[in-house]
Amino acid sequence: MAQVACGIDIGGSGIKAALVDLETGEFVGERIRIETPKPATPDAVADVCSQLLTQLQVDPHIPVGIAFPAPVIHGVVPFIANLDASWAGTDVHELMERHLGRKVIALNDADAAGIAEVTFGAAKGVNGLVILTTQGTGIGSAIIMNGVLVPNTELGHLEIDGYDAEKRASSGQKTLQELSWKKWAKRLQRYYSHVEMLFSPDLFVVGGGVSKNHEKFMPLLDLKTPMVPAKLFNTAGIVGAASFAAQQTLSKEN
Repeated sequence: MAQVACGIDIGGSGIKAALVDLETGEFVGERIRIETPKPATPDAVADVCSQLLTQLQVDPHIPVGIAFPAPVIHGVVPFIANLDASWAGTDVHELMERHLGRKVIALNDADAAGIAEVTFGAAKGVNGLVILTTQGTGIGSAIIMNGVLVPNTELGHLEIDGYDAEKRASSGQKTLQELSWKKWAKRLQRYYSHVEMLFSPDLFVVGGGVSKNHEKFMPLLDLKTPMVPAKLFNTAGIVGAASFAAQQTLSKEN
């Protein structure tokens, strides 16, 4: 694997990029952020990504990964919520290669966070099945088996008790409904028990801002599966995208 790769994290409000040391998962130099253009059309976002690579002076041979706020299926975005609707049906790999003059690897942002946690964070060294959930407005998910990503899972949209799971158990709903930690933990218990029954994972990793308060809800849960808070937080998208791009580049070379 190359020693350095570049990660770009595309969000609804900002697009961030940095070079990543693939041995440590730490940034090499500074992280750069540019406001997400409005409207956030494919061409406008790709232009910002080009600006970021230019500012970072990314060598043409360095792998570049992009964490994207939607599923990415064989390079294509099937639907989008946080960017312009014109992204639906866009081939991200073709778009970025046209604008950046180089090949990139794109993946879902929750998948990038999962890769980051398995490679450098809370799940490093854990064999077997790791399920990461990102708690926010909704619930994102990543499934990784022995270090291999199963991409584009949407475990936040499991139907449980007649509800879309994230409409009951996300930290966004905790805030919206002003739930106590105890009441929210009951909903989490129902959600994670169901995921546990379906997958029998070896570890749950919980990311998102609320994981900083993990001591207020994790002890209230009764699960067979160990659960730990994520470690990388705001760097996870960049670090995971860079790491995944490097892995994919290496596998293609071999």
